Amino acid sequence: MDIKTVLSELAPGGVIRTAINLGNPVLAQTDGKSGDVKGVTVDLAREIGRRLKVDILFETFDSAGKVTELASSGRLDLMFLAVDPVRAADILFTAPYVVIEGTYLVREESSFRATDDLDREGIRIAVGKGAAYDLFLTRALKQASLERAATSSGAIDLFVAEGLDAAAGVRQPLQAYAAAHPGYRVIPGRFTAIEQAIGVPKGREAAREWLQTFVEDVKESGFVAEVLKEHGQTGASVAPSWKSWPVF
Repeated sequence: MDIKTVLSELAPGGVIRTAINLGNPVLAQTDGKSGDVKGVTVDLAREIGRRLKVDILFETFDSAGKVTELASSGRLDLMFLAVDPVRAADILFTAPYVVIEGTYLVREESSFRATDDLDREGIRIAVGKGAAYDLFLTRALKQASLERAATSSGAIDLFVAEGLDAAAGVRQPLQAYAAAHPGYRVIPGRFTAIEQAIGVPKGREAAREWLQTFVEDVKESGFVAEVLKEHGQTGASVAPSWKSWPVF
């Protein structure tokens, strides 16, 4: 693999301009003391920079949808997003490095006991616009309707404020909300496995090829498992070998 070509695609301006989605707290957060970004994706980006001997420039976003909108703008070189065929129109993805669950937050007194219970006529579900679970549910739901908030955290606020039937999202932040707010619970099981991968803008095939090798190495070496544990994200799991996944 020609490393010069990889660098010209991954760091065309001399640094790797990297999107960090703070809308998914499983993968990235803001340090309460320093204000710096931290988390699994931050550590992965820094490891990429270390191996390529190039600096990382972080740009933070409050939703994955906003990252996706800029994928073809030339403003970003590296993204950490859930794999989705809609996003693949503008983004080249590696195989996933982590798998997390998408499920629902509901009121304690609701009759819903399984994720399939919510796909009924008249049911309204809050989602974060452009999030992986928004894209998935848009395709999967046959009868329930989606109400979109600007961000994933905003979807919970919308669910509560508008008296909707559920909020869809990543399991861990939904569980954290339910734990802090009596009267709410999280549905067991999942409606989808959200496969988190590394992405680059379309046309940067050499960069994607290098990153694919990188992803397999950090999974097999235990690096991904270590950073998940370090950041307290034991609810997420390391994705299996790329041979088990289609690569967009």
